[in-house]
Amino acid sequence: MSKLTRREFVYMTAMLSAAPVFANSHTRLANTVSKKPEDYYKLDSFGNVRLMHMTDSHAQLLPVYFREPDVNLGFHTNYGKVPHIVGEKLLNHYGIKGNKRLEYAFSCVNFEKHAKHMGKVGGFAQIKTVVDHLRNNFGAEKTLLLDGGDTWQGSWTSLQTRGKDMVQAMNKLGVDVAVGHWEFTYTAEEVLANVKELKAEFLAQNIFVKEDAIMNGSPVYDESSGHLFKPYTIKTLGKARVAIIGQAFPYTTIANPQRFIPDWSFGIKENEMQKMVDHIRKTEKPDAVIVLSHNGFDVDKKMAEVCTGIDFIMGGHTHDGVPEAVPVKNKGGVSYVCNAGSNGKFLNVLDLDIQKGKIKDFKFTLLPIFSDLVPENKEMKAFIEDVRKPFLKDLNRVIATTDETLYRRGNFNGSWDQIICDALRVVKGADISLSPGFRWGTTMMPGQAVTFDDLSTQTAMTYAETYATDMSGETIKIILEDVADNLFNEDPFLQSGGDMVRTGGISYTIDPRKPIGQRLTNIRLSNGKLLEASKMYKVAGWSTVGAKSPGEPVWETVETYMKEMKHFNKHNLKLDVPDMIGVKGNPGIVL
Repeated sequence: MSKLTRREFVYMTAMLSAAPVFANSHTRLANTVSKKPEDYYKLDSFGNVRLMHMTDSHAQLLPVYFREPDVNLGFHTNYGKVPHIVGEKLLNHYGIKGNKRLEYAFSCVNFEKHAKHMGKVGGFAQIKTVVDHLRNNFGAEKTLLLDGGDTWQGSWTSLQTRGKDMVQAMNKLGVDVAVGHWEFTYTAEEVLANVKELKAEFLAQNIFVKEDAIMNGSPVYDESSGHLFKPYTIKTLGKARVAIIGQAFPYTTIANPQRFIPDWSFGIKENEMQKMVDHIRKTEKPDAVIVLSHNGFDVDKKMAEVCTGIDFIMGGHTHDGVPEAVPVKNKGGVSYVCNAGSNGKFLNVLDLDIQKGKIKDFKFTLLPIFSDLVPENKEMKAFIEDVRKPFLKDLNRVIATTDETLYRRGNFNGSWDQIICDALRVVKGADISLSPGFRWGTTMMPGQAVTFDDLSTQTAMTYAETYATDMSGETIKIILEDVADNLFNEDPFLQSGGDMVRTGGISYTIDPRKPIGQRLTNIRLSNGKLLEASKMYKVAGWSTVGAKSPGEPVWETVETYMKEMKHFNKHNLKLDVPDMIGVKGNPGIVL
């Protein structure tokens, strides 16, 4: 394969620069804006195999606002490397500063200004239009659509239908191959029923059924290997044979409740991956080997380093919109790692030129889905309206207003997370609150009315119950250190891809470069007093992965608080952000 260039920007810069930034406005000029997808999403013909890839849509059927992070720190071998470059530094890195469309798509720079003029992104009706156009333009028989997981969770309708609305949406979109993560936060029976209804092949080389469960008749794809699902598939695309290997999120039963899927085991399984690649190369003799992964970007990069024979890893989980196929050297040559962002905001398009059984060349493009430039597919639009109709009374219920941008994504805090933490403290009467560092959740613009639909994009999940309990200062410190190690461990295989636990009622100093147990210092309560190791504090939180918590679901807690507050502004919504040591000059933070 050829060395990576940034030629993908040749297309995006030329085509999307021509797209007016006022297309979403109500000016007379807006009436002249083309609504033909080929005007902005026409890729030059290249190669003989096309792989389209989307991931982490988190059940967002409608277009959304989504603010990219201003903090995505990288250290050790990932210092200064994508995706750990943000803001102006990211724009300079890719040479796209000044291109308003791409600035809006890939960075947090001028977010509110750009969002006001260009509107929302994504939307399954818009994605369907682009997918159909790119499939038909290239040749349906030579094209695959891959879904990287986290598709069945993240909205009120997906929770109420137990993911079935998204299974139907995937079927209508034409997904060919899929993997999972939050899909496994439903019960095992629900997951298997949804997979049976899914027209796509659902793959996972790293999910196994426990031996005693197999003996007791638990469903299994292959009794001899213990694989729960088919580990790989071979697709014939024109005259080419392409192998797709599935890699589910390896830490599912650590990051999410084991109690929903007690008979299944997960893991990175890099040794098994190597054996699988070797077996496929030897027996199937494919022209290309693709891993459809939900590892997270840094984990995928390490897997590409330690495993040989993989051509491309199409990844997800960490919600990074990376506008290049990143080359990773290994003993066998070079593998490439790609990631397609989240919330339906992007579509990866990988075109391969396969000649004489090998990939001779490739072209990679990460396409932003600007919903103001794309006409809605009528069939998908009707489906979405039908799915949402039974729940509209709840979804449209206004619970507050805001003058602040409400967002989640970022290593340490977001305004949505702050509201959740404040709600837990106030409603539960707690000294301290803890909220998981989830990366899913959409953004709200200032001046919007906050509806229950908006709140559910931050909270809709199957284990959202709240708790209030007494914890020692020592225990609180251990929890914070443990989560920080998950985020900043030097070994990517020991990271599970979330952000730092969000906190309410305390402040602290953190040095991400230190080892576990030494990162956090100067932990203080909101009254300025130091956290005492032996003292007990009332702590409120939600989303426990062990036993089910006894309290109401967190959306009820937060709605109660938001109704009491009525309106959010800079005076009553102040982010608790830690003091950071060792981040000066780090391109992963906007200071």
